[in-house]
Amino acid sequence: MALLMPSRGAIRPFCTRLTSAHVRCLSSTSGRFFTPNKLTSGPSPTESGRVGKEETSVGSEGFHYKDDPIRTPRVADELKQKGTGVELGDWVLFHPVYSPAELTSVDVVRHQPLNFSDKFIRDLVSFTRQAFDWVSGYTAKELTPEDEKLSVEELRKRGWILDDKAWLARILFLESIAGVPGMVAATLRHLRSLRLMKRDGGWIHTLLEEAENERMHLMTFMTIRKPSWFFRTLVLGTQGVFYNLFFFSYLISPHLCHRFVGCLEEEAVITYTHAIKEIEAGRVPEWENQPAPKIAIDYWRLKPSATLLDVIYAVRSDESTHRFVNHSFANLTPEDGNPFAVIEPDMSVKGKVPGFTRQQAEKFVEGEKEHVVEAEKLIAKAESDLHLLDKAKSERAHAAHAV
Repeated sequence: MALLMPSRGAIRPFCTRLTSAHVRCLSSTSGRFFTPNKLTSGPSPTESGRVGKEETSVGSEGFHYKDDPIRTPRVADELKQKGTGVELGDWVLFHPVYSPAELTSVDVVRHQPLNFSDKFIRDLVSFTRQAFDWVSGYTAKELTPEDEKLSVEELRKRGWILDDKAWLARILFLESIAGVPGMVAATLRHLRSLRLMKRDGGWIHTLLEEAENERMHLMTFMTIRKPSWFFRTLVLGTQGVFYNLFFFSYLISPHLCHRFVGCLEEEAVITYTHAIKEIEAGRVPEWENQPAPKIAIDYWRLKPSATLLDVIYAVRSDESTHRFVNHSFANLTPEDGNPFAVIEPDMSVKGKVPGFTRQQAEKFVEGEKEHVVEAEKLIAKAESDLHLLDKAKSERAHAAHAV
């Protein structure tokens, strides 16, 4: 039996004011989720009452629900004063915006293999990681108290830590490849939907979000340094090989492919966690106070004073999301609906566990049905109150005119 999906989209009760538009944009067809704008459960990126003030950046990277003028009248007023209206564009797909607490809620966790195929994928990813680390000269040596007394220059000479150029080369290469799986999977599910002439169940949109999110990681770090032609040629060759391998592998076993990506994202979380520790320990001094690129401030709605370290925290949270979603997808069948098509758990879940089992995914969806009912009740009451208010105003105006 396919994973049952709610008949209407789900809204967490974090919205301070709800309108019928919020529910309408989450409506579905044939019992499947489909929505151009998705919500993420969890806290707002800033403290209550501070959204729209100087602590939150209003960027140009696309409309986000946290820019909704219903919730953030201050933002709407500022945009109107600038003559830009209330829409920020819609070309960027949904992407999470994290609270400070969510950014520090990411743990290094691993999916435990349940069968031979899972163990094979785990060993394959482990081998790939070790091979790439050796080729690229990456090291994650645990420094002793005596080692930590050495200067950054001495540690780099001994090859125990990476400099900023080595970190950037590694990140640029990996992010240029990381955007491939989501696009390939979305393409194949899109073609499958056309071929079978039926709804996809909400997978395509989430997979495209993942692909674009990884691309935005690449665009962000490219503002720091432009790769050489040799580097670009290396990426071109690797991408061509990986794209075709993943394409044919996904045709054979979507389950193994999503498990593979989930395990890759586990390694990405480990790498970015290491980078954060190195920066905070002062071993990448070039990045300690480097301002965040404008594209990153816009995309993740960071504070205008954000640094590159803040960006890396956000990127790590994104990788944790991909880890969670792909391991969850690997536990579903291609016929199941996407439990995250409308709403995702916050980082207190995504950052702590590898993914949902099929039973947990069903339970998550069932729980969201209750929020739909709550939202519709709130909307009905709000509309009723507005109707009564308009009626009272009309009666007072009529009475005043009669006098």
